Amino acid sequence: MISETSQSLSKETKDILNQNGIKLNKNLGQNYLIDRNKRDQIINFGDISKEDVVLEIGTGIGTLTIELAKKAKKVIAIEQDTQIYEILAKRLKKEKIDNVELINDDALKVDFPQFNKIISNLPYQISSPITFKFLDYDFDLAILMYQKEFANRMNGEVGSKNYSRLSAMLYFKCNVEKLTDVSQESFIPKPKIDSSVVKLTPKENQIPDDDFETYSKFTKALFQHRNKKIRNALIDSRHIINNIDKKVLKKRLNDIEDDELNDYLSKRVIVLKPEEILEVSKKLNPIFNE
Repeated sequence: MISETSQSLSKETKDILNQNGIKLNKNLGQNYLIDRNKRDQIINFGDISKEDVVLEIGTGIGTLTIELAKKAKKVIAIEQDTQIYEILAKRLKKEKIDNVELINDDALKVDFPQFNKIISNLPYQISSPITFKFLDYDFDLAILMYQKEFANRMNGEVGSKNYSRLSAMLYFKCNVEKLTDVSQESFIPKPKIDSSVVKLTPKENQIPDDDFETYSKFTKALFQHRNKKIRNALIDSRHIINNIDKKVLKKRLNDIEDDELNDYLSKRVIVLKPEEILEVSKKLNPIFNE
């Protein structure tokens, strides 16, 4: 912690940015946390021990990174902005912190080194793709900050406005728990809406990888047209599953004799439970890949 100075986290952050001539770009998701209490709360949610290797995406100048490093065995910190990366590298050296693996790269493009926890104030413009990428890795828990509206979609109930591809994908992979909201006043520059801190805990009894891969394709195709009937949504987004000819697909769907499956095809995407989407995807996958 910054106990050796009387500076607030806000003043310290602004001073570091000013000294290095940095102007943050909201469009790149550069909203830096300046609320010390929320920073400490986020870290405490992670229940970090000296056994933990923590992954952090979008480190900024190290508001979380430095404190995480004091508690964890190791921190894998990924920052895409080269100038910000260099500022953090200098800060780590000055603080004599040597258990941070600092990576200057695009988190969406790199393979993550081994880790067991994720704690991040995520760049908001990559919230969706980075969350889907996390699902490809094994981890114990993740404490993640998102825009509040995005966080609400992560646990969207079937049939509600928040029910989405995101909530359907997370359903089989993780328990999702909203831990706290964070006011827009807690950041510089101030974002337009509040944020939420969410805890993801992987489920023990997950569906087989092959089934989830199929489910993932169908879910992506279906939620392109969440208010359409299943049949029409799949026809319109067939290229996501397989590049099948439209007329061929229509004929195969019309030839289905399974009454239950035909009933599903006539329903709107938004009313189908994840278990039902899984059942539909497993039954229809052969039709797309004959």
